[in-house]
Amino acid sequence: MDNKGQGELENKVAIVTGAQQGIGLATASRLAANGAKVVLADLPGSRIEEAAQKASEKGDAVARHVDITDEQSVRELVEFTRDTWGGLDILDNNAARQGLAGDTDILSMDPDVWDSIFAVNARGTMLMCKHAIAAMTRNGGSIINISSGTSLAGQLYQSAYACSKGTINTLTKYIATQYGDQGIRCNAIAVGLVKTEMLKKAMPESYQQLMVDQKLAGRLGDPDDIAQMVSFLASDRASWITGQIYSVDGGYFAHGPQVSAEKKMMAQSSEGVGV
Repeated sequence: MDNKGQGELENKVAIVTGAQQGIGLATASRLAANGAKVVLADLPGSRIEEAAQKASEKGDAVARHVDITDEQSVRELVEFTRDTWGGLDILDNNAARQGLAGDTDILSMDPDVWDSIFAVNARGTMLMCKHAIAAMTRNGGSIINISSGTSLAGQLYQSAYACSKGTINTLTKYIATQYGDQGIRCNAIAVGLVKTEMLKKAMPESYQQLMVDQKLAGRLGDPDDIAQMVSFLASDRASWITGQIYSVDGGYFAHGPQVSAEKKMMAQSSEGVGV
């Protein structure tokens, strides 16, 4: 497809939050390439203008600062989008807070860390949905909430982050139920481990390989893997899909927990190594 050519999202208007880098920037670029007019939004002080410039190489894209924990800031983002592009059809709730040092197990949890994460991930997502729905109700629209595989099974760490994403899973179903008759579709993507620049800096290669061993696809995700799913759920091809939580994780949750160990045992056996 020509970067500036006709696409299946032609004449649709989208907001992507947390769009400065990583999955957010990849998603905004993919939506623009597929014909949408996109507002890339991120915190004041972020390099969101640079990100919008990159996305504009694929199609129509502009930048806007937002603090999704602040309702007035959210309201102004939606008003800016309508004033700039004439409406709103797609919301990708990608912005999230994670990786805080105090987000560990429950016994060690700092309540301020818990509240800080929920302020962005739960409250912020709710506020974005609230004001987007009000702007969409005339013609309907598609909301895609970015959740996480950490919300689907227990882990040893990131308790607050995982629980906040569990809230998003439930919010997704409630929005789909409450506004479906107004043409609003709402789905969530439970994202697996994606190899962003931030991940490369924060996670040792040895741990990345541990996660790869659990992926049936044999690799970590790429930001565009998630962007492609967002674009599909935003499109008319997904017009009969709502209220769903999709695991886009390379098959992480599709197999029994012993499979990785079994593969190693089988490989050792075939090499004549005792097990």
